[in-house]
Amino acid sequence: MIHGEGDDLSGLIIDIYHNTAVIQCHSLGIWLMKNKIGAELQKIRGWKIEAIYVKSKETLKQFAHLVEDHFIVGNNPIVEFLENGIVFQTDLANAQKTGFFLDQRNNRKLLGEISRNKTVLNAFCYTGGFSLYSLLHGATKVVSVDYSKTAMAQLEANLALNHTSPNHVSICDDAMHFFKDKESECFDIVVIDPPAFAKSLAKKHNAVSGYKRLNALAIEKVKKGGMLFTFSCSQVVDDRLFQNTVIAACIESGRKAQIIHKLMQGQDHPINVYHPEGSYLKGLVLLFD
Repeated sequence: MIHGEGDDLSGLIIDIYHNTAVIQCHSLGIWLMKNKIGAELQKIRGWKIEAIYVKSKETLKQFAHLVEDHFIVGNNPIVEFLENGIVFQTDLANAQKTGFFLDQRNNRKLLGEISRNKTVLNAFCYTGGFSLYSLLHGATKVVSVDYSKTAMAQLEANLALNHTSPNHVSICDDAMHFFKDKESECFDIVVIDPPAFAKSLAKKHNAVSGYKRLNALAIEKVKKGGMLFTFSCSQVVDDRLFQNTVIAACIESGRKAQIIHKLMQGQDHPINVYHPEGSYLKGLVLLFD
């Protein structure tokens, strides 16, 4: 609903999960206005906002003595919502970001459209967004990998909500460790959507090195004629640098590759032309020989 600078409201994020609004504050000024913002949300015609949760403890760590996550309206942190016809559940109190990665929904839809009769590896799967789309669009096998036991438990809940086929394997492991296993199988489609490798300019070089290593390992798991969906959500790594880093990994692999899609965040995450950092989510889909 609100994407900070992209909507001329610096420091404010508001995401909507069915009839629950989640307010995330990135400045103390916005935090001090949270109750007023919540009151205005309830006045919007056509929106049935029944619960409002303020989730800012992680984004305002420097004000930890003042900030706590809490409900302005309602009290149930477990919410269910539909995304392109798929049911998801999230625990607002314990989930990352505002509860789910809503910015990836168009990219998840694209994956679903090409997953039929394919085997899919979803690394850094979190609560299984890409996995659910693949399964429900006819993938023959989906393997989901994440180191978080909490995330994997939520993935299992999402699978149950959608009554998915048994063609799914959950692996609780560090994705880099999984990729380094030379004995593990290869897939028609590999998805890597890691957390931000760099949140400051000082860590930019290390982030680029990390993305190259990760993509090089992921490429090894892509079958001949298969595809790689690769993403970066690091603001300090721009589109060109990310693409060049992935190309460097392709060169290292020695395989022929084509970029067939360039991906970004959904249209409800607009980018202010005077704030290019708002274009934080970058993705490529590559086809390998």
